[in-house]
Amino acid sequence: MALSTEVTAYLEYCRFRKELDEKTLKAYRIDLRQYIEACGNAVADRERMERYVTELHKRFKQKTVKRKLASIKAFYNYLEEMDVISETPFRRIKVKFKETAILPRIIPREDIERFLNGIYACLGRAKASQERFVLRDISVVEMLFATGARVYEISNIRMDCVSLDSGRIRIMGKGGKERYVQIVDESVRKLLERYYQANKENIRKSGYFFVNQRGERFTEQSVRLMIRKYAKQAGIEKQITPHMFRHSLATYLIEEGADVSCIQQILGHSSIKTTQIYIHVAAKTQADVLKNYHPRKQMNILGVA
Repeated sequence: MALSTEVTAYLEYCRFRKELDEKTLKAYRIDLRQYIEACGNAVADRERMERYVTELHKRFKQKTVKRKLASIKAFYNYLEEMDVISETPFRRIKVKFKETAILPRIIPREDIERFLNGIYACLGRAKASQERFVLRDISVVEMLFATGARVYEISNIRMDCVSLDSGRIRIMGKGGKERYVQIVDESVRKLLERYYQANKENIRKSGYFFVNQRGERFTEQSVRLMIRKYAKQAGIEKQITPHMFRHSLATYLIEEGADVSCIQQILGHSSIKTTQIYIHVAAKTQADVLKNYHPRKQMNILGVA
């Protein structure tokens, strides 16, 4: 049995039966190709599999290793379910990970303010021929911060997913799961309307809400480069990525007392455990506030030096 042939069938199954998104399919394809290149085109025995797991730990970070092994395990489970093999070799292999919590990076509030003021200033200076593109850039950033959506979710928003009248946005998340997020700031809603009116011909033609100069989808990489450009113009030295707006929104909502389960729905997390990491980030911010602004710092207390 050639595993490469079975991988092709498996990826078709994932695409049409499980309806997985392109990003997930690409990851599966890469992970399984690398596995076959390392272990051969036949079902690996336990010893070979153990060596491969060790090699992954040597080459990649824990998160990447975990994903690659999950891809292989899911593939072998599929082969077992389809009676292609009698038993998955993963059943006899135990892999444990020491969980390391990596706190998400956020943008300080003052930097978000500087960033937005800088990009709006660019709009005020823009020539008539460039205004619609600056409007797009502002609209992308405002929607990132307003909804906490992932960059690929923003880039792939269709025209019919945006209700300009109500400010309701339908977002297609991981695994084809959809959620609705409300634009509550009236000025942001009016900005989206203004952007749409300036670009509606290309938007209607492409079907995507955010379009580039050629009237095609405004890609994830274009969003990243755009944010980098405006951050530099605003004099922000810290590197800012689209995903940091998502982290920042979640953290600041928690700091303001928002319920974690509501934030989970806004962000589209399947598990509340994923959302709860922002509680720790908010706690760190609170510690910084106490350290820098606690009134005891201003008091003259006679005590042990």
